[in-house]
Amino acid sequence: MTIKPLIILPDPILRQTSKPVETVDERVKRLADDMLDTMYDAPGIGLAAIQVGEPLRLLVIDVSKEEDDKAPQVFLNPEILAESDDRNVYEEGCLSIPDYYAEVERSAEVTVRYLGLDGKMHEETADGILATCLLHEIDHLNGVLFIDHISKLKRDMVVKKFTKAARKAIA
Repeated sequence: MTIKPLIILPDPILRQTSKPVETVDERVKRLADDMLDTMYDAPGIGLAAIQVGEPLRLLVIDVSKEEDDKAPQVFLNPEILAESDDRNVYEEGCLSIPDYYAEVERSAEVTVRYLGLDGKMHEETADGILATCLLHEIDHLNGVLFIDHISKLKRDMVVKKFTKAARKAIA
Protein backbone atom coordinates (compact mmCIF):
# COMPACT_ATOMS: atom_id res chain seq x y z
CA MET A 1 0.00 0.00 0.00
CA THR A 2 1.16 3.47 -0.88
CA ILE A 3 0.70 6.95 0.50
CA LYS A 4 -0.17 9.08 -2.50
CA PRO A 5 0.63 12.78 -2.92
CA LEU A 6 -2.37 15.02 -2.33
CA ILE A 7 -3.63 17.47 -4.96
CA ILE A 8 -3.64 20.94 -3.40
CA LEU A 9 -5.68 24.04 -4.25
CA PRO A 10 -5.51 25.81 -6.77
CA ASP A 11 -4.83 22.71 -8.94
CA PRO A 12 -7.61 22.67 -11.59
CA ILE A 13 -7.90 18.87 -11.26
CA LEU A 14 -9.94 19.50 -8.09
CA ARG A 15 -12.66 21.11 -10.23
CA GLN A 16 -13.07 18.09 -12.53
CA THR A 17 -16.17 15.92 -12.39
CA SER A 18 -15.14 12.34 -11.65
CA LYS A 19 -16.10 9.39 -13.87
CA PRO A 20 -18.03 6.36 -12.58
CA VAL A 21 -16.14 3.26 -11.50
CA GLU A 22 -16.96 0.69 -14.19
CA THR A 23 -15.79 -2.50 -12.47
CA VAL A 24 -14.64 -3.43 -9.00
CA ASP A 25 -11.29 -4.92 -9.92
CA GLU A 26 -7.88 -5.20 -8.24
CA ARG A 27 -6.86 -1.73 -9.44
CA VAL A 28 -9.89 -0.13 -7.76
CA LYS A 29 -9.35 -2.14 -4.55
CA ARG A 30 -5.66 -1.17 -4.50
CA LEU A 31 -6.56 2.49 -5.06
CA ALA A 32 -9.06 2.35 -2.16
CA ASP A 33 -6.37 0.82 0.10
CA ASP A 34 -3.84 3.46 -0.95
CA MET A 35 -6.40 6.20 -0.35
CA LEU A 36 -7.10 4.90 3.16
CA ASP A 37 -3.36 4.87 3.91
CA THR A 38 -3.08 8.40 2.52
CA MET A 39 -6.09 9.61 4.53
CA TYR A 40 -4.81 8.10 7.80
CA ASP A 41 -1.32 9.50 7.21
CA ALA A 42 -2.57 13.05 6.51
CA PRO A 43 -4.50 12.67 8.97
CA GLY A 44 -8.07 13.09 7.79
CA ILE A 45 -11.52 11.50 8.00
CA GLY A 46 -12.40 11.45 4.31
CA LEU A 47 -10.73 11.44 0.91
CA ALA A 48 -12.03 11.45 -2.66
CA ALA A 49 -10.03 9.82 -5.46
CA ILE A 50 -9.74 13.15 -7.31
CA GLN A 51 -7.68 14.43 -4.35
CA VAL A 52 -4.96 11.95 -5.29
CA GLY A 53 -5.27 12.72 -9.01
CA GLU A 54 -7.67 9.90 -9.93
CA PRO A 55 -10.89 11.28 -11.46
CA LEU A 56 -12.99 8.30 -10.31
CA ARG A 57 -16.19 8.33 -8.27
CA LEU A 58 -14.53 6.66 -5.31
CA LEU A 59 -14.25 7.94 -1.76
CA VAL A 60 -13.05 6.62 1.57
CA ILE A 61 -14.21 7.68 5.02
CA ASP A 62 -13.40 6.82 8.61
CA VAL A 63 -15.13 8.94 11.25
CA SER A 64 -14.21 6.66 14.17
CA LYS A 65 -12.78 8.36 17.23
CA GLU A 66 -9.03 8.08 17.86
CA GLU A 67 -9.53 5.84 20.88
CA ASP A 68 -11.75 3.41 18.92
CA ASP A 69 -10.75 0.81 16.34
CA LYS A 70 -10.53 2.08 12.78
CA ALA A 71 -13.78 1.76 10.85
CA PRO A 72 -12.91 2.46 7.19
CA GLN A 73 -15.72 2.73 4.65
CA VAL A 74 -15.34 2.72 0.85
CA PHE A 75 -18.02 4.20 -1.41
CA LEU A 76 -17.95 3.65 -5.19
CA ASN A 77 -20.27 5.73 -7.38
CA PRO A 78 -22.10 7.23 -4.37
CA GLU A 79 -25.43 8.84 -5.19
CA ILE A 80 -27.45 11.01 -2.82
CA LEU A 81 -31.01 9.67 -2.60
CA ALA A 82 -32.33 12.03 0.09
CA GLU A 83 -31.21 14.90 2.32
CA SER A 84 -33.04 16.10 5.41
CA ASP A 85 -34.36 19.62 5.76
CA ASP A 86 -32.73 19.76 9.20
CA ARG A 87 -29.31 21.37 9.11
CA ASN A 88 -26.02 20.94 10.99
CA VAL A 89 -23.04 23.25 11.09
CA TYR A 90 -19.56 21.75 11.42
CA GLU A 91 -16.16 23.30 11.14
CA GLU A 92 -14.81 21.62 8.01
CA GLY A 93 -11.32 21.28 6.68
CA CYS A 94 -9.94 19.58 3.60
CA LEU A 95 -6.74 17.69 2.89
CA SER A 96 -6.53 19.58 -0.43
CA ILE A 97 -6.79 22.94 1.40
CA PRO A 98 -4.37 22.34 4.30
CA ASP A 99 -4.69 24.29 7.54
CA TYR A 100 -7.84 26.14 6.52
CA TYR A 101 -11.12 25.55 8.36
CA ALA A 102 -14.54 27.15 8.10
CA GLU A 103 -18.04 26.53 9.41
CA VAL A 104 -20.25 24.96 6.74
CA GLU A 105 -23.97 24.27 6.97
CA ARG A 106 -25.20 21.02 5.42
CA SER A 107 -28.11 18.61 5.73
CA ALA A 108 -28.15 16.86 9.12
CA GLU A 109 -29.06 13.52 7.53
CA VAL A 110 -28.39 11.98 4.14
CA THR A 111 -29.27 8.70 2.41
CA VAL A 112 -26.72 7.43 -0.09
CA ARG A 113 -26.73 4.52 -2.54
CA TYR A 114 -23.32 3.20 -3.52
CA LEU A 115 -21.41 0.26 -4.90
CA GLY A 116 -19.26 -1.54 -2.35
CA LEU A 117 -15.94 -3.26 -2.88
CA ASP A 118 -17.98 -6.48 -2.78
CA GLY A 119 -19.51 -5.43 -6.13
CA LYS A 120 -23.00 -5.06 -4.60
CA MET A 121 -25.24 -2.03 -4.27
CA HIS A 122 -25.73 -0.69 -0.74
CA GLU A 123 -27.81 2.04 0.83
CA GLU A 124 -26.87 3.94 3.97
CA THR A 125 -28.58 6.66 5.95
CA ALA A 126 -26.14 8.76 7.93
CA ASP A 127 -26.36 11.67 10.31
CA GLY A 128 -23.95 13.85 12.26
CA ILE A 129 -20.33 13.94 11.17
CA LEU A 130 -20.74 10.96 8.81
CA ALA A 131 -23.47 12.81 6.87
CA THR A 132 -21.29 15.91 6.68
CA CYS A 133 -18.28 13.88 5.55
CA LEU A 134 -20.30 12.05 2.88
CA LEU A 135 -21.68 15.33 1.52
CA HIS A 136 -18.19 16.92 1.58
CA GLU A 137 -16.58 14.00 -0.27
CA ILE A 138 -19.42 13.59 -2.80
CA ASP A 139 -19.00 17.31 -3.54
CA HIS A 140 -15.38 16.54 -4.49
CA LEU A 141 -16.59 13.99 -7.04
CA ASN A 142 -18.57 16.80 -8.66
CA GLY A 143 -15.72 19.33 -8.64
CA VAL A 144 -17.12 21.23 -5.66
CA LEU A 145 -14.96 22.26 -2.69
CA PHE A 146 -16.13 23.05 0.83
CA ILE A 147 -15.02 26.66 0.33
CA ASP A 148 -17.78 26.92 -2.29
CA HIS A 149 -20.20 26.83 0.68
CA ILE A 150 -18.71 29.91 2.39
CA SER A 151 -18.94 33.58 1.49
CA LYS A 152 -17.40 34.71 -1.78
CA LEU A 153 -15.11 37.11 0.09
CA LYS A 154 -13.65 34.35 2.30
CA ARG A 155 -13.43 31.93 -0.64
CA ASP A 156 -11.59 34.48 -2.80
CA MET A 157 -9.10 35.14 0.04
CA VAL A 158 -8.39 31.39 0.43
CA VAL A 159 -7.95 30.83 -3.32
CA LYS A 160 -5.65 33.87 -3.56
CA LYS A 161 -3.52 32.61 -0.63
CA PHE A 162 -3.13 29.12 -2.13
CA THR A 163 -2.50 30.46 -5.64
CA LYS A 164 0.27 32.69 -4.27
CA ALA A 165 1.78 29.75 -2.34
CA ALA A 166 1.69 27.56 -5.47
CA ARG A 167 3.47 30.25 -7.51
CA LYS A 168 6.11 30.60 -4.79
CA ALA A 169 6.66 26.82 -4.73
CA ILE A 170 7.31 26.78 -8.51
CA ALA A 171 9.67 29.78 -8.43
